[in-house]
Amino acid sequence: MGEQAVPILMYHAVSAEPSDAARTLSVTPEAFAEQMAVVAGLGLAPVSTAELASCWRDGRPLPARPVLITFDDGYEGVHRHALPVLAGHGFPATLFVCTGWLRGPSGTGGAPDTMLDWDQVRDLAAAGVEIGGHSHTHPQLDQLPDDALRRELILCKEIVSDRLGAVPASFAYPYGYSSRRVREAVRETGYAQALAVGNGLARRRQGPYALRRVTVRRGTGAEEFQRLVEGRAITRTFARDLALTKGYALVRRARQVRRKAIRSRV
Repeated sequence: MGEQAVPILMYHAVSAEPSDAARTLSVTPEAFAEQMAVVAGLGLAPVSTAELASCWRDGRPLPARPVLITFDDGYEGVHRHALPVLAGHGFPATLFVCTGWLRGPSGTGGAPDTMLDWDQVRDLAAAGVEIGGHSHTHPQLDQLPDDALRRELILCKEIVSDRLGAVPASFAYPYGYSSRRVREAVRETGYAQALAVGNGLARRRQGPYALRRVTVRRGTGAEEFQRLVEGRAITRTFARDLALTKGYALVRRARQVRRKAIRSRV
């Protein structure tokens, strides 16, 4: 029997009228409700990010057909539209918050659409949604110097802990970008696991700090969504995305080399 592969769904905004900046990585409330009905109809078993990582870390069995439902950034529609649907099915989920984008005294502005406030985040947590970290200002973490990288990670963790009274155990990399240095910093900050993107199924061998997810967006149709949650034709579905990601990875590595060379001369 092969290694268990788990689909981790990555959502962003759930909105009928998202901003232009948030549109592509959004789904309508109707589509989200239909997608959760598919998950229920297929008999899949949603688990939280912390539960998945804990089972794999300790060697405990997962449900027969696990799936993860995750949301990045902290859009207001997760509370308005997604929470009632999740609660109706009894589904757990994970929300990764960008603390500087949320409405409140710690907000820095710059969010691409209307975001949650902390009362809404507390409602989500009380309803069983795991709250994880997603940095403070949503930068490309692998492009930051060490001090700025650690500030983003620590500030996010401290704000979530202060607002919710619970230390976040899980983290998601902004834009999905990480590196060995970033993953080590996330571990040292105290996060027990972290999610990337990768548009592939999550497997234990990826390690707790590089678990892959699949993107759900506005153009994801019903048949495609069913393929995603059943783990079918993932590579073909995201072939263009994967090609672009590989090309951009080369550009990013070249930028990092140049930055290191400049810093070494200063």
